[in-house]
Amino acid sequence: MRVAVIGGTGNVGSQVVTELLKRGHDVTALSRNPEHLAARPRLRQAKGDVGDPATLAKELVGHDVVVSSVRFVDFAPDDMLAALRTAKVRRYVSVGGAGSLRHPEGGLVYERRNMPEPVHINSRMGGVWLERLRESELDWTMLCPGIRFFEGEKTGKFRLGGDEAIFAEDGTSSISYQDFAVALVDELEQPRHRFTRFTVAY
Repeated sequence: MRVAVIGGTGNVGSQVVTELLKRGHDVTALSRNPEHLAARPRLRQAKGDVGDPATLAKELVGHDVVVSSVRFVDFAPDDMLAALRTAKVRRYVSVGGAGSLRHPEGGLVYERRNMPEPVHINSRMGGVWLERLRESELDWTMLCPGIRFFEGEKTGKFRLGGDEAIFAEDGTSSISYQDFAVALVDELEQPRHRFTRFTVAY
């Protein structure tokens, strides 16, 4: 596959890029500072800004899948949708956040936990983006991580769920960037969650 990763130099995006390359896919990593990624075979680095939909669309043309790994507060839904439509993107996968997932005890995760205000805002914007995707004509998926999202190891062992946050027996909800990338690329290669949101955690 030819895959474009918006936000390809970030904590999550760079791991998605690495996992895609390991599996033999051709990748375009788009970011404001593409030089931050080391050159590798089958990797194309390009400058892309979600605030400039016309330029972003030109970089997205010709890809089989577009993955977006940017914070919801960093883009306007109309701009992102305009870029995807102009580029005639066939499949779109959004990296979500745990905050807007349902909590097993009721309500949403960000409403129940003592999270900083910036996290609340990003979680609310994530909910807005989810609704815009549901209303769109895109072939889309949103994958959300556990509450603790961290730099760790690739184990290949995790659980998948739906709209509800996953908690381990010890009460924690977590996933490493590396294992998140595995779950996301698994979904790209064998889609099982089209037109919906799902989550991954240990």
